[in-house]
Amino acid sequence: MTTQDGSLPSDPGRRRLFQAVGAAGVATALPLVPVQAAQQQAAAKQAYIFFNPAEATFIESAVARLIPKDETGPGAIEAGVPNYIDKQLGGAWGAGERLYRSGPWQQGAATQGYQLPFTPGEFFRTAIRAINEKHPGFATLSPQEQDKFIDALQKGNEDLGGVSSNVFFASLLEVTIEGFFADPVYGGNRDMTSWKMIGFPGAYADFYEYVDKHNVAYTAPPTSLAQDANGRIHVHVKLKRT
Repeated sequence: MTTQDGSLPSDPGRRRLFQAVGAAGVATALPLVPVQAAQQQAAAKQAYIFFNPAEATFIESAVARLIPKDETGPGAIEAGVPNYIDKQLGGAWGAGERLYRSGPWQQGAATQGYQLPFTPGEFFRTAIRAINEKHPGFATLSPQEQDKFIDALQKGNEDLGGVSSNVFFASLLEVTIEGFFADPVYGGNRDMTSWKMIGFPGAYADFYEYVDKHNVAYTAPPTSLAQDANGRIHVHVKLKRT
Protein backbone atom coordinates (compact mmCIF):
# COMPACT_ATOMS: atom_id res chain seq x y z
CA MET A 1 0.00 0.00 0.00
CA THR A 2 1.22 3.48 -0.77
CA THR A 3 0.51 6.86 0.73
CA GLN A 4 -1.47 9.46 -1.18
CA ASP A 5 1.69 10.72 -2.93
CA GLY A 6 2.51 7.19 -4.14
CA SER A 7 5.36 6.47 -1.73
CA LEU A 8 5.64 3.70 0.83
CA PRO A 9 4.77 4.61 4.43
CA SER A 10 7.93 5.60 6.27
CA ASP A 11 7.15 3.87 9.55
CA PRO A 12 8.50 0.29 9.72
CA GLY A 13 5.46 -0.83 11.70
CA ARG A 14 3.05 0.41 9.03
CA ARG A 15 5.19 -1.15 6.28
CA ARG A 16 5.19 -4.46 8.15
CA LEU A 17 1.40 -4.40 8.31
CA PHE A 18 0.90 -3.65 4.62
CA GLN A 19 3.42 -6.27 3.56
CA ALA A 20 1.70 -8.89 5.72
CA VAL A 21 -1.81 -8.08 4.58
CA GLY A 22 -0.97 -7.54 0.93
CA ALA A 23 -3.59 -4.80 0.83
CA ALA A 24 -2.07 -2.77 -2.00
CA GLY A 25 -4.78 -3.67 -4.48
CA VAL A 26 -7.55 -2.79 -2.06
CA ALA A 27 -6.04 0.48 -0.96
CA THR A 28 -5.28 1.80 -4.43
CA ALA A 29 -8.63 0.75 -5.89
CA LEU A 30 -10.78 2.33 -3.22
CA PRO A 31 -11.01 6.01 -2.25
CA LEU A 32 -9.27 7.14 0.91
CA VAL A 33 -11.95 8.40 3.28
CA PRO A 34 -10.84 11.12 5.74
CA VAL A 35 -10.85 9.97 9.35
CA GLN A 36 -12.34 12.24 11.99
CA ALA A 37 -9.74 13.73 14.31
CA ALA A 38 -11.61 12.44 17.33
CA GLN A 39 -11.25 8.87 16.05
CA GLN A 40 -7.50 9.28 15.82
CA GLN A 41 -7.17 10.16 19.50
CA ALA A 42 -6.20 7.41 21.91
CA ALA A 43 -9.45 5.75 22.94
CA ALA A 44 -10.35 5.32 26.59
CA LYS A 45 -9.22 1.96 27.90
CA GLN A 46 -11.91 -0.62 28.47
CA ALA A 47 -11.83 -3.16 31.24
CA TYR A 48 -9.85 -6.24 30.23
CA ILE A 49 -11.32 -9.69 30.81
CA PHE A 50 -8.13 -11.69 30.16
CA PHE A 51 -5.01 -9.53 30.40
CA ASN A 52 -3.55 -8.57 33.75
CA PRO A 53 -1.99 -5.07 34.00
CA ALA A 54 1.53 -6.19 33.05
CA GLU A 55 0.27 -8.15 30.04
CA ALA A 56 -1.97 -5.29 28.94
CA THR A 57 0.92 -2.83 29.10
CA PHE A 58 3.04 -5.00 26.80
CA ILE A 59 0.21 -5.69 24.35
CA GLU A 60 -0.75 -2.03 24.11
CA SER A 61 2.85 -0.99 23.48
CA ALA A 62 3.55 -3.80 20.99
CA VAL A 63 0.46 -3.39 18.80
CA ALA A 64 1.03 0.37 18.77
CA ARG A 65 4.32 -0.31 16.95
CA LEU A 66 2.94 -3.05 14.69
CA ILE A 67 0.24 -0.66 13.42
CA PRO A 68 1.16 2.87 14.50
CA LYS A 69 -0.97 5.92 13.87
CA ASP A 70 0.59 8.02 11.14
CA GLU A 71 -0.25 10.24 8.19
CA THR A 72 -2.12 7.40 6.45
CA GLY A 73 -4.62 6.93 9.26
CA PRO A 74 -5.33 5.57 12.76
CA GLY A 75 -3.30 2.84 14.43
CA ALA A 76 -4.00 -0.26 16.48
CA ILE A 77 -4.65 1.65 19.70
CA GLU A 78 -7.18 3.98 18.08
CA ALA A 79 -8.92 0.96 16.53
CA GLY A 80 -9.20 -0.88 19.87
CA VAL A 81 -6.98 -3.79 18.85
CA PRO A 82 -5.89 -4.62 22.44
CA ASN A 83 -9.53 -5.06 23.39
CA TYR A 84 -10.10 -7.33 20.39
CA ILE A 85 -7.16 -9.55 21.39
CA ASP A 86 -8.27 -9.56 25.02
CA LYS A 87 -11.81 -10.65 24.15
CA GLN A 88 -10.59 -13.42 21.86
CA LEU A 89 -8.18 -14.78 24.47
CA GLY A 90 -10.85 -14.50 27.16
CA GLY A 91 -13.35 -16.47 25.10
CA ALA A 92 -13.73 -19.89 23.49
CA TRP A 93 -10.80 -19.43 21.10
CA GLY A 94 -8.42 -18.49 23.90
CA ALA A 95 -9.54 -21.51 25.91
CA GLY A 96 -8.76 -23.81 22.97
CA GLU A 97 -12.26 -25.29 22.91
CA ARG A 98 -11.79 -26.62 19.36
CA LEU A 99 -8.13 -27.60 19.60
CA TYR A 100 -6.82 -31.14 19.73
CA ARG A 101 -5.16 -31.35 23.17
CA SER A 102 -4.03 -34.97 23.59
CA GLY A 103 -0.54 -34.91 22.08
CA PRO A 104 2.05 -36.21 21.45
CA TRP A 105 3.79 -32.85 21.31
CA GLN A 106 6.69 -32.79 18.91
CA GLN A 107 8.42 -30.20 16.80
CA GLY A 108 6.60 -30.20 13.49
CA ALA A 109 7.41 -28.85 10.05
CA ALA A 110 6.28 -25.37 9.12
CA THR A 111 3.61 -26.86 6.86
CA GLN A 112 2.04 -28.70 9.81
CA GLY A 113 0.88 -25.53 11.54
CA TYR A 114 0.50 -25.08 15.28
CA GLN A 115 2.17 -27.93 17.21
CA LEU A 116 2.41 -26.59 20.78
CA PRO A 117 0.57 -27.93 23.85
CA PHE A 118 -0.68 -24.47 24.85
CA THR A 119 -4.15 -23.10 24.29
CA PRO A 120 -4.01 -19.66 22.62
CA GLY A 121 -4.58 -18.08 26.04
CA GLU A 122 -1.73 -20.08 27.59
CA PHE A 123 0.46 -19.37 24.55
CA PHE A 124 0.15 -15.58 24.85
CA ARG A 125 0.33 -15.54 28.64
CA THR A 126 3.46 -17.72 28.69
CA ALA A 127 5.30 -15.70 26.02
CA ILE A 128 4.40 -12.29 27.46
CA ARG A 129 5.40 -13.37 30.96
CA ALA A 130 8.80 -14.49 29.66
CA ILE A 131 9.30 -11.21 27.80
CA ASN A 132 8.39 -9.15 30.85
CA GLU A 133 10.77 -11.18 33.00
CA LYS A 134 13.71 -11.40 30.58
CA HIS A 135 13.29 -7.98 28.91
CA PRO A 136 11.49 -5.71 31.38
CA GLY A 137 10.59 -2.15 30.48
CA PHE A 138 9.49 -2.63 26.86
CA ALA A 139 6.77 0.00 27.24
CA THR A 140 9.32 2.60 28.39
CA LEU A 141 11.59 2.23 25.34
CA SER A 142 11.64 4.75 22.53
CA PRO A 143 9.65 3.84 19.38
CA GLN A 144 12.90 3.07 17.56
CA GLU A 145 14.08 0.78 20.38
CA GLN A 146 10.70 -0.94 20.46
CA ASP A 147 10.87 -1.55 16.70
CA LYS A 148 14.35 -3.03 17.10
CA PHE A 149 13.12 -5.37 19.84
CA ILE A 150 10.09 -6.47 17.80
CA ASP A 151 12.32 -7.14 14.79
CA ALA A 152 14.51 -9.30 17.04
CA LEU A 153 11.43 -11.29 18.06
CA GLN A 154 10.48 -11.77 14.42
CA LYS A 155 13.92 -12.85 13.21
CA GLY A 156 15.08 -14.71 16.31
CA ASN A 157 14.40 -18.04 17.97
CA GLU A 158 14.57 -17.07 21.63
CA ASP A 159 12.86 -19.43 24.05
CA LEU A 160 9.96 -17.64 25.73
CA GLY A 161 8.93 -20.25 28.25
CA GLY A 162 8.48 -22.95 25.61
CA VAL A 163 7.35 -20.58 22.87
CA SER A 164 9.77 -19.54 20.14
CA SER A 165 10.00 -15.76 19.75
CA ASN A 166 9.42 -15.85 16.00
CA VAL A 167 6.32 -18.02 16.45
CA PHE A 168 5.02 -15.59 19.06
CA PHE A 169 5.67 -12.64 16.77
CA ALA A 170 3.78 -14.28 13.90
CA SER A 171 0.79 -14.97 16.15
CA LEU A 172 0.84 -11.47 17.63
CA LEU A 173 0.98 -9.86 14.18
CA GLU A 174 -1.86 -12.08 12.95
CA VAL A 175 -4.28 -11.18 15.76
CA THR A 176 -3.25 -7.51 15.53
CA ILE A 177 -4.18 -7.42 11.83
CA GLU A 178 -7.42 -9.27 12.61
CA GLY A 179 -8.36 -6.76 15.30
CA PHE A 180 -7.58 -3.84 13.01
CA PHE A 181 -9.62 -5.02 10.02
CA ALA A 182 -12.28 -7.38 11.46
CA ASP A 183 -15.90 -6.42 11.92
CA PRO A 184 -16.36 -4.31 15.09
CA VAL A 185 -18.74 -6.97 16.42
CA TYR A 186 -15.59 -8.81 17.59
CA GLY A 187 -14.26 -5.92 19.66
CA GLY A 188 -11.72 -4.22 17.38
CA ASN A 189 -11.86 -1.85 14.41
CA ARG A 190 -13.49 0.71 16.69
CA ASP A 191 -15.83 3.07 14.83
CA MET A 192 -14.84 1.10 11.70
CA THR A 193 -11.76 3.32 11.45
CA SER A 194 -9.75 0.95 9.25
CA TRP A 195 -12.69 0.40 6.89
CA LYS A 196 -13.17 4.14 6.53
CA MET A 197 -9.45 4.55 5.90
CA ILE A 198 -9.42 2.15 2.93
CA GLY A 199 -12.97 2.78 1.73
CA PHE A 200 -14.28 -0.72 2.55
CA PRO A 201 -18.12 -0.86 2.78
CA GLY A 202 -18.21 -3.58 5.42
CA ALA A 203 -21.19 -5.92 5.80
CA TYR A 204 -23.39 -4.04 3.37
CA ALA A 205 -26.48 -6.11 2.52
CA ASP A 206 -26.62 -5.39 -1.22
CA PHE A 207 -25.72 -2.81 -3.83
CA TYR A 208 -28.92 -3.08 -5.85
CA GLU A 209 -29.44 0.68 -6.01
CA TYR A 210 -26.04 1.01 -7.72
CA VAL A 211 -26.63 -1.59 -10.47
CA ASP A 212 -27.75 0.94 -13.09
CA LYS A 213 -25.34 3.67 -12.02
CA HIS A 214 -21.98 3.98 -13.72
CA ASN A 215 -18.89 6.02 -12.86
CA VAL A 216 -20.53 7.06 -9.60
CA ALA A 217 -18.48 7.06 -6.41
CA TYR A 218 -19.79 4.87 -3.58
CA THR A 219 -20.14 7.24 -0.62
CA ALA A 220 -22.23 5.35 1.95
CA PRO A 221 -20.52 4.77 5.32
CA PRO A 222 -19.42 1.20 6.17
CA THR A 223 -21.81 -1.14 7.94
CA SER A 224 -21.08 -3.63 10.73
CA LEU A 225 -22.63 -7.06 11.19
CA ALA A 226 -23.91 -5.99 14.59
CA GLN A 227 -25.13 -2.51 13.70
CA ASP A 228 -28.70 -1.79 14.76
CA ALA A 229 -31.18 0.60 13.18
CA ASN A 230 -29.73 3.47 15.20
CA GLY A 231 -26.17 2.80 14.06
CA ARG A 232 -25.03 1.36 17.38
CA ILE A 233 -22.66 -1.63 17.30
CA HIS A 234 -23.17 -4.39 19.85
CA VAL A 235 -19.95 -6.29 20.55
CA HIS A 236 -20.28 -10.05 20.85
CA VAL A 237 -18.17 -11.72 23.52
CA LYS A 238 -18.26 -15.41 24.37
CA LEU A 239 -16.46 -15.99 27.64
CA LYS A 240 -14.70 -19.25 28.39
CA ARG A 241 -16.35 -21.61 30.81
CA THR A 242 -14.84 -21.98 34.28
